[in-house]
Amino acid sequence: MKKTNVFYKIVIIAAVFFSSSCNKDFLNESLTTARTTDFYKTDAGILQLAVGTYYQVFNAPFTGEWNYAATNYGTDEFHIGGDPSNSHWNNYDATYNPSIATAGNTAGSNLQWDALYTGIGDANLLIQNCTNSTSTSAAIKNTALGEGHFMRAYNYLRLVNQYGGVPLQLTPVSTIQLEFTRATSKDVCAQIIADFKKAYELLSNSGAPSRITKDAAAHYLAKAYLFRASEINSAWNTDTKVADLTAIGPLCDAVIANHPLAPNFGSLWNYTAINSANESLPEVILSAQFTNDINTNLGNGNTQHLYFVSRYDVQDQMARDITGDRPFSRLATTYFMYRVYDLVNDSRFWKSFRTKSALNGATPVAPNVKGDLGIMFVINQPGDTRYPLSKISKSTSGTNLVPDVYGTRRSIPTTYVAYPNGRTTDGALNTDLTTAGQSFPSCSKHMDGSRNSLNAVVGHRDFVLARSAETYLIAAEAKIRLAQAGQGSYTDALPYINPVRTRAQYNNGENRSAYNDGGNTLQSVSLQTPGVGNSFYPANSYYESNNVPVTTAASASLAITNIAALPAQDEYIISTLGVAGDYDRMLCFVLNERSRELVGEFKRWEDLARTQTLVKRVQVFNLEGGPNIKPFHAFRPIPQNFLDGIQASGVALSATQKQAMQNPGF
Repeated sequence: MKKTNVFYKIVIIAAVFFSSSCNKDFLNESLTTARTTDFYKTDAGILQLAVGTYYQVFNAPFTGEWNYAATNYGTDEFHIGGDPSNSHWNNYDATYNPSIATAGNTAGSNLQWDALYTGIGDANLLIQNCTNSTSTSAAIKNTALGEGHFMRAYNYLRLVNQYGGVPLQLTPVSTIQLEFTRATSKDVCAQIIADFKKAYELLSNSGAPSRITKDAAAHYLAKAYLFRASEINSAWNTDTKVADLTAIGPLCDAVIANHPLAPNFGSLWNYTAINSANESLPEVILSAQFTNDINTNLGNGNTQHLYFVSRYDVQDQMARDITGDRPFSRLATTYFMYRVYDLVNDSRFWKSFRTKSALNGATPVAPNVKGDLGIMFVINQPGDTRYPLSKISKSTSGTNLVPDVYGTRRSIPTTYVAYPNGRTTDGALNTDLTTAGQSFPSCSKHMDGSRNSLNAVVGHRDFVLARSAETYLIAAEAKIRLAQAGQGSYTDALPYINPVRTRAQYNNGENRSAYNDGGNTLQSVSLQTPGVGNSFYPANSYYESNNVPVTTAASASLAITNIAALPAQDEYIISTLGVAGDYDRMLCFVLNERSRELVGEFKRWEDLARTQTLVKRVQVFNLEGGPNIKPFHAFRPIPQNFLDGIQASGVALSATQKQAMQNPGF
């Protein structure tokens, strides 16, 4: 079941009566088509309610800025780009507080809270009506009810990850309710797990990835167990930890059996058209569905393509175009991302980030012509002496530009270099993170060239919520934690880690410099600005960055065989973070692996917070957040407008009561 099945549709039936006379009885018409809540007790109403809940829980979070701010900012992967509209969420300074107001592009502190509780309210209504229904239809008693339990658990899992203990509301609210208390994290986790278990019992495995399935429930149930067993809950999870971790393996094995990895990592992001084949690969377990039908996407669509793109359009001889995307320049890659990959043998960096753009301005400067290589990011390693400056352009080096060695051999107008002139310290690219430059390799997993105009913010591609590569890594982390508990060995994690790493290798015959992303999906050249060409460039800077001979041989194996000698990139991260001991080394390694595989997929902040590794990683790798982050930042502040709006015993909370309900430190 595809697009239109997972968007909220409201059907209004209007009866209009006309009279040729002025008979005043015309004013006495009775409205018989108004819809009441009784409709949602019928089979048709329950199914429409399920559709609406899908939209609120899965689609609505991807139509604005709060979701990326709460999941990607303030981590080791991303920091502030050229536009600081949501810098509060990254910098952990005084502006990051319970009272962040929604203004312009700024995501208020309440938006995430409100959206998640709205979804819970919809799910509660769905569960209640399915439960009370006398229908014998499996679509009601199994599918819709299972979906309701899943979506309630899904939103509560987000809430407990972000805030810790939160109010538990398990029935629909039909009257004004002003009194709420925070449940403990322990109780919230118990409810989440009970709901996911119920969903797992009720759901079938048909309809993926547009519908919630048994495998989706298993994947998220495993995530819930892993969260409960993580360090953030160490004060109370001793009694459940081993049982939770033991339960994860069988759940993950069942999901993995039904969702084989795509043979090529790049095919996951090779979005070629609306409803592209990459959106239904077997690896994809669940996704938020989007389409170009304005009647079903409510005019919002998926806007996440906007936020990861640097300002290619302000560079020499470049212009904004649809294939380059609209560059809001919020999320800049950190140097952690340049150090964590084996850039020679691991294809994932080169298939996740755009490092070349075509010259597309209306007036190219000779000898360059439109379509030449216009921008290149060289992601080299410390000590490389081949490039003298971090930015090599006419304004910095005159005519001494970098030639397009693997193409036209003409000079490239703008080249950025991660480590120029033999530099061994990080940060050279950060010097151009200004409103004029805003330059960094753009994470390209969400780019969308299928938009309808140059400045359109509405995107059409689906958003992957769960895929089996993560399932492998959930199982691997569970094995690492079981080994720490004396149940098995740390090497038990390798059968789950190595398939993901092996998939990342270059295959024999593969062109390592070939590149594609969703920007290259232009529906019609007539949509482009007259005179402006496509900035999409079908190549990456693999060879310029690595300085290795051109080859189509299979890359060296990425499989791990010895946990005492992890890959050089991981040993560097481990050393930089000051990590020691088998457990902490392996946890660090699996978090690195999650980053390599899942960067930009809206999971990182919660992974670091739950493992209590957020503070150190931000201190080391996040330019703006590092100086300010404190241990209490592992939880978000409870929104002030929630605290200001609720009561206790019929009276508004006092300042002392509000502070008692607030997370420590805020």
